[in-house]
Amino acid sequence: MDRMIYLSMSGAKATMQRQEVLANNLANASTLGFRAELQALRAVPVRGDGASTRVYALETTTGYDARQGSVQHTGRPLDVALQGNAWLSVQGLDGTEAYTRAGALTVSADSSLMTQGGLLVLGEGGPLQLPPNAQVSIAADGTVSARNGRGATSAVGRLKLVTPEAPLQRGGDGLFRAAQGEELPADPNARLQEGALEQSNVNAVETMVAMISAARQFEQQMKMLKTAEADENASAKLLSTN
Repeated sequence: MDRMIYLSMSGAKATMQRQEVLANNLANASTLGFRAELQALRAVPVRGDGASTRVYALETTTGYDARQGSVQHTGRPLDVALQGNAWLSVQGLDGTEAYTRAGALTVSADSSLMTQGGLLVLGEGGPLQLPPNAQVSIAADGTVSARNGRGATSAVGRLKLVTPEAPLQRGGDGLFRAAQGEELPADPNARLQEGALEQSNVNAVETMVAMISAARQFEQQMKMLKTAEADENASAKLLSTN
């Protein structure tokens, strides 16, 4: 009897966790450069006397979907879409170097190159500072050029583009970092597309179908719990008559 309870209880909990992941992915279906979060489960035996046959289903972190999202042409000079497995380096709110695929850039009041979320964009030598009132363009290799009012163009720096060899880890702030927290070296071969933005790689239809499937699975787990309760009550009633 208790085996059924353990099975249905852990299954219901795992299904709720899956729903949370799916709901977060669906909420970010329109977030630029968003990578869909993946989820997997693993069976872990319950330790203790008399529980050797009991198993919990626990969540295991598998990372994110690395497939590239669709690229939408905008024609805006400060919009960049990273190509392949390239990532854009930014400075997180905690001051550490982090990485993102959201390439909608802007210029702050103090002429710093920033993301639309207010994060400083890093060049190969640190945060990029632009000349005041300059027209900015970004080449495919990440070179940032500024043209002044006289028409003269000069290179300001180069975006720090990285190509991680191992999967990055998503932080609580939505940014990605190396597994050990180290700063990755700039990749001179990384490329981007100017005047375009990468969309989220979340498939809204597939995610909705998965959420419906998870909801039905949760209902089945709850039915199993009710069945276990009914069987236990019937057994107790049967024993009390003897």
